[in-house]
Amino acid sequence: MLTPLPVTVRWGILLAISLTLSTILFATHIPGALLLGPMAAAILVATNGARLSVHRYPYIFAHSLLGCIIARSLDLETLKAVALDWPIFLAIVMAVISASSLLGYLIAKADILPGTTAVWGTSAGAASAMVLMAEAHGADARLVAFMQYLRVVFVATGASIVAALVFRISGGTAPQTVWFPETDWLDLGLTLAAALTAASVGARLKIPAGTMLLPLVVTTILHVSGLISLHLPQWLLALAYGVIGWRVGLTFTRRILRHAASALPQVVGSILVLMAFCGGLAFLLWWFMGIDPLTAYLATSPGGLDSIAIIAASTPVDMSFVMALQTMRLILIILLGPQIASFVARRIKPAGAKG
Repeated sequence: MLTPLPVTVRWGILLAISLTLSTILFATHIPGALLLGPMAAAILVATNGARLSVHRYPYIFAHSLLGCIIARSLDLETLKAVALDWPIFLAIVMAVISASSLLGYLIAKADILPGTTAVWGTSAGAASAMVLMAEAHGADARLVAFMQYLRVVFVATGASIVAALVFRISGGTAPQTVWFPETDWLDLGLTLAAALTAASVGARLKIPAGTMLLPLVVTTILHVSGLISLHLPQWLLALAYGVIGWRVGLTFTRRILRHAASALPQVVGSILVLMAFCGGLAFLLWWFMGIDPLTAYLATSPGGLDSIAIIAASTPVDMSFVMALQTMRLILIILLGPQIASFVARRIKPAGAKG
């Protein structure tokens, strides 16, 4: 047990394990490695008596950076592509959201996971954002994180296998990560100032997930208008992901781990059903619109936007179509998530509506 050790030693142990696991996961190209490593390390020390917690201010800082990370994917060209084909994109995205929400409802109705936790956990996309928003709306962020990142791993792995085996495409190497790039410190300072100011307003007004959503809105506007570039250094993003992973992981208990393990078969089943459903949508895009099959498959894959972007960039697909559809799904899930969770919560039995 770690409880008798000094607090600084316990933090040192957590940091060392986090760096080790993150390095291993990153080297093996596991999606979300920079968050999964710290979260797994935090779960390990938390369930062995570490009794640590992340202070509110670093967590808010990480929230604001997550808003910037999402805003970075919303460039003008992608938004134009969405505007041009919005009816098709909207129909596909709403079909995916409806399917994932139905799966969440069925899991909650069966009392496998509590209340809206299942709905947030099955939301198809924006895994980190869903964890933060779920916590802000009273769901169990630990179980949501478990479901979301399990889906990210399955979807990214599935997309790689489909590209390599089904379509006979050899994947290119992922872009080399530059941890300490040349940085425009003025631009970075302006970005952080805008994000932190927006996050502070969100926290003061007590807007659910406002510490992420307001920075997302503000930095998107500044980014699209060309006032900031959102070139965020990788070391800073790793810090933000680490803080979020620690915050979630340190709240785990052995009881929660047992609960997650008991729900694993149903959660995996729901992920596979959603992947199959999205594969069916890809087939329809190919059959009725002539979209090449791999482009359609990557565009409709339910989540892991960063991973899908890397796979798409290293294969001969229509990158703008893939990113436009993925981006529209991300935006709508963030906008509709709270309403869907509330809708489902009103329709499940009271005993399961605690989440």
